[in-house]
Amino acid sequence: MAAAPHRTPHLQQPLEQSPEQRRAADIIRLLMLYRPLLDVFVIDFFTDGLWAQLPPAWQPALASATPVQLAGLLGGRGGPGAAWPLSLLAFAAAARALAFPRGCPGGSPRPPCQSSHLHPLLRRHVKPKKQHEIQRLGKVGVPCNPLRPPNAPQPPNSPPSPQLLQRLSQATGCERVVDIGAGQGHLSRFLAFGLGLSVTAVESDGRLVGLAERFDQELLWELGKTRGLGHKRSPLHPLTPRAPQHVAGRLDPAAPWREFLLPPNPPAPGPAARNPLGGPGGSEDGGQVLVTGLHACGDLSPALLCHFARSPAVAAVALVGCCYMKLSTAPQPPGCPLGYPLSTSVAALPGHQLSYRAREAACHALEEYEGRLREGSPHLRAHCYRAVLESLIRAADPAKRHLGLQPGRKAHTLSFHQYAHLGLPLAGLDPTGVPLDSGAVGAMLEQQHKVVAFCTLGQLLAPVIETLILLDRLLYVREQGFHCALVPLFNPRFSPRNLVLVASRTPLATVLAGLDRDSADRDSSEDEDLGEAESPGEGQS
Repeated sequence: MAAAPHRTPHLQQPLEQSPEQRRAADIIRLLMLYRPLLDVFVIDFFTDGLWAQLPPAWQPALASATPVQLAGLLGGRGGPGAAWPLSLLAFAAAARALAFPRGCPGGSPRPPCQSSHLHPLLRRHVKPKKQHEIQRLGKVGVPCNPLRPPNAPQPPNSPPSPQLLQRLSQATGCERVVDIGAGQGHLSRFLAFGLGLSVTAVESDGRLVGLAERFDQELLWELGKTRGLGHKRSPLHPLTPRAPQHVAGRLDPAAPWREFLLPPNPPAPGPAARNPLGGPGGSEDGGQVLVTGLHACGDLSPALLCHFARSPAVAAVALVGCCYMKLSTAPQPPGCPLGYPLSTSVAALPGHQLSYRAREAACHALEEYEGRLREGSPHLRAHCYRAVLESLIRAADPAKRHLGLQPGRKAHTLSFHQYAHLGLPLAGLDPTGVPLDSGAVGAMLEQQHKVVAFCTLGQLLAPVIETLILLDRLLYVREQGFHCALVPLFNPRFSPRNLVLVASRTPLATVLAGLDRDSADRDSSEDEDLGEAESPGEGQS
């Protein structure tokens, strides 16, 4: 890592650029200046001397900063007594300005145990984070009252208004939804039973397909049992006895759109799945469909966008990506599509390449890390522990580098001595032969504050990298002649991958009008705890 930002070559750009193209180019300039922060692993902090490679003007201020001051640097809200070098302030300000707005991380620091805005039967087996996402993606907003002051809270028991997927359904006239990567079918169940849509849930793991079908049958049984009997808390909307159709299959990114599905791997028993887009006009009934993917992992999101661009059967797409480090990048064998970059706009920019480490960093939860800094959480010691352990492993055997060690999910609750006794055997080393009580180990542990400061700099760039990846997808869709937008739909404190990419063959203005306002209105009201215990069958699994 260089001791100062790198000089970048002049990037030749067309005279006419969209704001999104300019933002992508500016992001790449920033990443080229500070690329050393992107491509290093924190576990190499001691073995590679990462601290000494920071700009010299930054080192004293970062070394003396408290966790609360680092949180202020990360969130742009200042900190008590912080005196940062101007170059560091400029770096932080540029990173915040170029990252796509992530919405307001207000309200509780975590989602409620149970959400009162989902029918009790739809909350079964669903963790709080997923409940929050299903609400926002499906239907959770309230009608906008033009007479209500902008910042006034919504009155209690306000009737829900259509949210993103239901708005898309109404705008496109599509009542058929294909949920790709449906997992256990939680979103599919909400769309089918809760909104009455015709849903095909596609999942490559046959075990999850079986589990989803079992949950559907449980819900149908309960629905029949309680129909006409009422419920202790009246649901906002009654459920329809319309279960989703589950299909075991995987998406082939390189296949023509009519060959939408491949058999699952390993193959599932029984006949091959029917293609949900295989009818004369697209779907099985000849109509168009909406395609959605909640946390479509790695190459799945770009593959779905490519299918949307090629397939007239797909009227619109709503995607939430994740696991960016699993994206396929150059070089790839002939015939294998890239997951990044997709657009010709980004591909033409010098320096657009993103390393595995950079794409992994894009998956970080900035708001969660800022919260840990403000609270002085013991979780902050985990990176230092791992960096010290890496130093000890490399000293014992230089060939053992970057091993995927997981000494325990609660490593932050251990002393380093306990942590090392768990971690060293995973590397094939005997803890009794490693000098855990040496002065060198103690000196490294005393530098935990520097490791935390270094991690904070990486966290500043995480949303910028994610923005570049999502801008690439947005630009690709627009290059194909379609409409596209990025919407911060989830609370980033609950769901760090909170940006939904919406693509449509028709304009999106009506669909997106007031969506952010409706979501903000619900921040203080939608996620309250129910305040009473539910029966064991209605809790999360």
